[in-house]
Amino acid sequence: MTSYVAVIDYGMGNLHSVASALEHAGASRVLVSHDPDVIAQADRVVFPGVGAIQDCMAEINRLGCDQLLKTVLASAHQPVLAICVGMQALLDHSEENGGVDTLGIISGRVNYFGAGLQDEQGQRLKVPHMGWNEVVQNKPHPLWAGIEDGARFYFVHSYWVEPSDASLTVGSFDYGVTGCAALARDNLFAVQFHPEKSHVAGLQLLSNFLTWDGTCS
Repeated sequence: MTSYVAVIDYGMGNLHSVASALEHAGASRVLVSHDPDVIAQADRVVFPGVGAIQDCMAEINRLGCDQLLKTVLASAHQPVLAICVGMQALLDHSEENGGVDTLGIISGRVNYFGAGLQDEQGQRLKVPHMGWNEVVQNKPHPLWAGIEDGARFYFVHSYWVEPSDASLTVGSFDYGVTGCAALARDNLFAVQFHPEKSHVAGLQLLSNFLTWDGTCS
């Protein structure tokens, strides 16, 4: 299966590190662009994101990446991987920046961890959630192939995704709350963690993405 990957560029992602990690994972070609023609020709698409959701949504809408992403997902023939704020942007609404409406592709909300966050032993947890954490695989998926249940991935976020349909959650983390670390629907796989920063497990997930046919079976 070919692995020409388009990384959607709206100026708010770790584009270089994501592109480099995809190449290291075996992508034959990686192009960073928001050109609809470039995206349409790719075998698969990555939707990254870093930064405040208000700024991200402003650029996504200004550059037409909102409609571009919806078109790609509707076509069903291109597997899509959303990362971090790219994942959060898929939901209906985020509490960040006083409340921001997002793309509404996946029904649900993005919630703030809140002040006074504690673990089960009553120890205070810092926000943002930054560092390595275990990801429990709630459901099997082709992108989990070769990755142990409970493998550690690298997170950096102050907000967590809560899809309305809990059955979409295929991976979860615990950090004062049990949150969605990964969700999947049709040709979409979205993760809160950063696979490009997650060493062996992250590289395996990206490698799996490069051979995934876009189905959940």
